[in-house]
Amino acid sequence: MAFITLDTKKLKSNFNYLNILFKKNGIEWSIVSKMLSGNKIFLTELLKFDIKQICDSRVSNLKAIKALNPDIETIYIKPPAKRSVSGVVKYADISMNTEIETIKLLSKEAKKQNKTHKIIIMIELGELREGVLGEDFIDFYKNVFKLENISVVGIGSNLTCLYGVLPNHDKLIQLSLYEQLIEAKFNKQIPYVSGGSSVTIPLIFQNLLPKGINHFRVGETLFLGTDVYNNTKFKKMQSDVFRLYSEIIELTEKQTVPIGEMGTNVEGEKFKFDQENIGETSNRAIIDLGLLDAETDHLEFVDKSLKFAGASSDMIVVDLDENKKKYKVGDLVEFKLNYMGLLRIMNSKYIEKKIKNSR
Repeated sequence: MAFITLDTKKLKSNFNYLNILFKKNGIEWSIVSKMLSGNKIFLTELLKFDIKQICDSRVSNLKAIKALNPDIETIYIKPPAKRSVSGVVKYADISMNTEIETIKLLSKEAKKQNKTHKIIIMIELGELREGVLGEDFIDFYKNVFKLENISVVGIGSNLTCLYGVLPNHDKLIQLSLYEQLIEAKFNKQIPYVSGGSSVTIPLIFQNLLPKGINHFRVGETLFLGTDVYNNTKFKKMQSDVFRLYSEIIELTEKQTVPIGEMGTNVEGEKFKFDQENIGETSNRAIIDLGLLDAETDHLEFVDKSLKFAGASSDMIVVDLDENKKKYKVGDLVEFKLNYMGLLRIMNSKYIEKKIKNSR
């Protein structure tokens, strides 16, 4: 059975690095835990850290977090579906919103549950994902302030996730000005200007982050050490917190060109092979991992001599060439994971989750 490991020592190192960085710059931050997919084994280790706030995009994951630590503040980080309002109010202390009709339902549900539900209103800054348009946000806030059992605690934005629009000083200044305008017009305090995410971190080092931006939501950089802005790794952070292992279940020297009439594979792909390679052979290993668990585009061999030969729903074929490292059936093949690779693997119930260096 394939399995993934979480190295808690390396995760703690990344957490401490970011925690010191944010504290030094007067920034509060919330950990985005959706990469853990609500896994209680991994969440238990994460919650051992000095975490003040955690956010997720699945109500079920927030429910799991609250079951482990009822006192931690939770944020639901996408506009709630109307059918999810009850769970959002129950398990999220804060939610991010862009639709007035949904906030009205949150108001009614919060009253029903005898709670005050906090919200952060997301503003469109050009990424064209979630966000209230700039010309509408004054009236939007005006209507929200009238609602019972709702407390507006922030203004926020999302960049990069959909089209790759990068945050810069001008866009984040714009977000800060929106917050100042709301406070001045309505005589309200807006505690959070949540304009930061993993991609925004490099602006801190460049002294380009406006002082008004005081709240970050960080997942990828914490778990993978990624400098998302520059598509690289932070030198002082650990990039191998997670490792994926899959066992070799067959290893045979086989021909490199398929034999027979060619159709399409399980993904509807049709392959062409150089007929000049007919008769050539290579050592080919099958591992117990498949497209049901992950796409090969998001996996990277730790052993650079290995190559993907193909994949089906439950098995991946690996080209070992001459097998100079003497792999055999039962050996483990080790993988690095990028962001999407980790998300897919963590969402697979067929991949065992293990802790390394547990405290």
